[in-house]
Amino acid sequence: MQTLALPEIAADLRRQYAEQGYFILPGALSAEELDLLRDECARGIAERDAELDRLGKDVDGLTHRNKRYFIRQSSLASARLLRFFLGERMGEIARATVGPEAYAFYEQFVVKCGEQGMKFGWHQDGGYVKSFAHCTYVTCWCALDDVSEANGTAYILPYERAGTRELVDHVREPGTNDLVGYHGSDPGIPVVGPAGTVAVFSSTTFHRSGANTTSRPRRAYVAQYAPEIIRTPDGRPLHRSEPLLRGGQRAR
Repeated sequence: MQTLALPEIAADLRRQYAEQGYFILPGALSAEELDLLRDECARGIAERDAELDRLGKDVDGLTHRNKRYFIRQSSLASARLLRFFLGERMGEIARATVGPEAYAFYEQFVVKCGEQGMKFGWHQDGGYVKSFAHCTYVTCWCALDDVSEANGTAYILPYERAGTRELVDHVREPGTNDLVGYHGSDPGIPVVGPAGTVAVFSSTTFHRSGANTTSRPRRAYVAQYAPEIIRTPDGRPLHRSEPLLRGGQRAR
């Protein structure tokens, strides 16, 4: 299985992450890892459609049937996905970004359907949990398909171009339910590359994605890790709390 060559490039990656809030690893996932993630994504879409059927609607939160899907916390029901979520691949990225102590925070699949896939507005991931006091965490956006501007890839706005590295207030966009925190004209840097490309960015880094204008879906797996457990005001973990790294080594 292909290994991620972080040791040779860690200094450059860490510098860019610290200064601009992101880096990109083209084609970093193996064929086996992609097969696993695609299988789990298909299972999640089927379950989400069944849930929409039970609810008797086509829009639920950020999910719009046959247009855009957000499939949350699939690893809670899949041992093999949990092994990836808490595995060495993600551990190497977390070690290079949040440091030697890292905890699982959240994971989800994000799917834009062919010719129907909606855009997703400029936001910081921390904007979706701004009501809770929390540390800065890292997002690993893993492309399960070749990604291009045509099929709705992610765009990243480096700190220097955003004019801030702080968490800002977001407003909810009518119709999409997206939270939007950047209203400037900078289009951002597109994440373009083969399936298996991983975009790594901070929870305070602005990013967005375009509409999918191709005939095939654009699928991504999103995994997030924090240097400490993020908790609700009453002390409970906000989402997840499994340790990924302890003292720089994998916790399991």
